[in-house]
Amino acid sequence: MKRLLGYMKAYRKESIIAPLFKMLEASFELFVPLVVASMIDVGIRNRDVSYILKMGGLLALLAVIGIACSLTAQYFAARSAIGTGTALRNDLFAHINRLSYSEIDTIGTSTLITRMTSDINTVQNGVNMVLRLFLRSPFVVFGAMIMAFTVDFKGALVFACAIPLLSAVVFGILLISMPLYKKVQKQLDKVTLSTRENLLGVRVIRAFNRQESERARFAGENDLLVKLQIFVGKIAALLNPVTYVVINCAIVVLIWVGAKQVDAGILSQGKVVALVNYMSQILVELIKLANLIILISKAMASMNRVDSVFEITPSITESVRAGEGRPAKSPAAEKGGVSKVRFDHVTFTYKGAKEPSLTDISFSASAGETIGIIGGTGSGKSTLVNLIPRFYDVTDGAVLIDGADVREKKLDSLRNAIGVVPQKAVLFKGSLRDNMKWGREEAADEEIYRALETAQAREFVEEKKRGLDLLVSQGGHNLSGGQRQRLTIARALVRRPEILIMDDSASALDFATDARLRQAIKRDTENMTVFIVSQRAATIKNADKILVLDDGRLAGAGTHKELLETCQVYQEICLSQLSKEEVQ
Repeated sequence: MKRLLGYMKAYRKESIIAPLFKMLEASFELFVPLVVASMIDVGIRNRDVSYILKMGGLLALLAVIGIACSLTAQYFAARSAIGTGTALRNDLFAHINRLSYSEIDTIGTSTLITRMTSDINTVQNGVNMVLRLFLRSPFVVFGAMIMAFTVDFKGALVFACAIPLLSAVVFGILLISMPLYKKVQKQLDKVTLSTRENLLGVRVIRAFNRQESERARFAGENDLLVKLQIFVGKIAALLNPVTYVVINCAIVVLIWVGAKQVDAGILSQGKVVALVNYMSQILVELIKLANLIILISKAMASMNRVDSVFEITPSITESVRAGEGRPAKSPAAEKGGVSKVRFDHVTFTYKGAKEPSLTDISFSASAGETIGIIGGTGSGKSTLVNLIPRFYDVTDGAVLIDGADVREKKLDSLRNAIGVVPQKAVLFKGSLRDNMKWGREEAADEEIYRALETAQAREFVEEKKRGLDLLVSQGGHNLSGGQRQRLTIARALVRRPEILIMDDSASALDFATDARLRQAIKRDTENMTVFIVSQRAATIKNADKILVLDDGRLAGAGTHKELLETCQVYQEICLSQLSKEEVQ
């Protein structure tokens, strides 16, 4: 709640005006039963038509003023709620983008999506209704009771008994329902996860004919969500009938007490009607308050979930000693415009894992070298290159660029010097030009075409007759897998990075295209330090240095020929993929 109030400070004026106008509306509403009582006791009893019309006009005036106050309050409440929700959503999105891979892996994408959308919408709706009703409803309830005492003390005692009983019912149901709403939101996360997995993996599901089992899995998660919602809904639904029973019993008692007093000549008929009207007002406001409390409990549960994301501290942070600007360059780097990378006894363990994914890795990459990284599935190839741009931080040891630990560099300058081609080719909806400018915003069309040519993508782009205006659909699904991979390579090359990391980014290419791509990269990136991760021996055999990983350990390092003589793991990989002529 403290965080939410902090966001509402920016809308302090709106947050004050909205409830004040609601209370002003309630004040005029409390005068209505007195006006009606006066019409009965004076106008109707004396058959004074002019007095009845005058009181009727007063009621109409009270209604107009009430509507004006209500509209004003709702306008300012909506401004405060929407502004607060927008700021909260923007800051949450920014915070999520600061989280490292480690935190995002732990939390889960589906959970973050739910908290960005459903939870913040619930909080926004809660703020809106609180500003409109949280002060108004109690004000009307206690105001009606006070006004009842001004009408008749004996009849007002009924109010004094009914209100505490109603309060006990409302807050009792609140205490039961709040923990249940938290369970509902957690189950909603699971339904969102199931939906996301099915939408992203629809091709795999159909390929393996798993539609029925996935429908059954989703139905199971959804049925549990429905059961939880029905259960908590039944508890929440008790509010209306229980409050109606209490209020109607109170009205029966009130009419009985009032009738005896009218019969004894102590109380007028109009005052009895006024007391009943005040009791009815209390009924309506308590129903509103009961529903508001349910909404508040949902909003509080959602805000706690949003707050839990804000409380996660990013594990990747900039050192207080981080230098300004681009990373400092060594003398060798100054000549070629590239960086030297060194791994110094690096060990890395994923959060929650029992065993390290990388153990005691040491090697160096000189400026302009091409480093090939090969190994079996799960050997730690992608993990190793993800440590260079600090997507993860080492558990032990250090990764150095130009002799400086990457943890002591500014993240912006570090990552601006590195071009990454991820294992999964990801493109964004928009034109091809927009996608290429992710690499470098100010890149000219000529530079983009040059990068496309190096990445072996220019030919198929020109075949589509749209040039850089070619429309790319969400995720690039209007392109083949190989085309997407070549475009992601081009996007990294547009950046003109000092270090280029290609994480198994040519797996969808045929051998001929792969060979042309390697030749072009070698030709056009002579001043870059290039890391090529691959499971294909042919892809990395001509690298200046090859790193062979086996179960997170460095099994060998050297040229193709050196490793054939000294590294058994590399020998096995080559013999399983290449002919004897190709091995040599």
